[in-house]
Amino acid sequence: MKLSLIAIGKPGRGPEAALADDYARRATLAGRPLGLGPLELIDLEPRKAGKAPEAELILGAAEGAHLIACDERGKAWSSRAFAEHVALLRDRGERRLAFAIGGADGLDESVRARAGSLLAFGPQTWPHALARAMLAEQLYRAVTILAGSPYHRD
Repeated sequence: MKLSLIAIGKPGRGPEAALADDYARRATLAGRPLGLGPLELIDLEPRKAGKAPEAELILGAAEGAHLIACDERGKAWSSRAFAEHVALLRDRGERRLAFAIGGADGLDESVRARAGSLLAFGPQTWPHALARAMLAEQLYRAVTILAGSPYHRD
């Protein structure tokens, strides 16, 4: 199952971008034997401001995928539960799993409505580039949990 992290905005060249790239590379390498990956980072830059133009880009990039939207109203899964959810979707026959991170104003209702589930990083507000890196790390962590690696400790 291919994995995509779809985010509005460009991450720049800062440490958060390097961190997300590193975790995406690690998840890709570790996930291959498990039928997970590659983990693709997709950064979208809308031409018009607002949630509706962002939603159009997100939904286009996630076409055909099982979509999980990152939203403060979502469920805050433990790392192990998150890994089990990814495995369940893979074992159910999903060919692609896409995660969406909206812009500064969050996600349009159309993205939340289309999503199979909503994922929250807790009640705090996180910088966009950091949320992208955190999600890439959690995907890597999910892969290592499923592989039985000692990376994750309960």
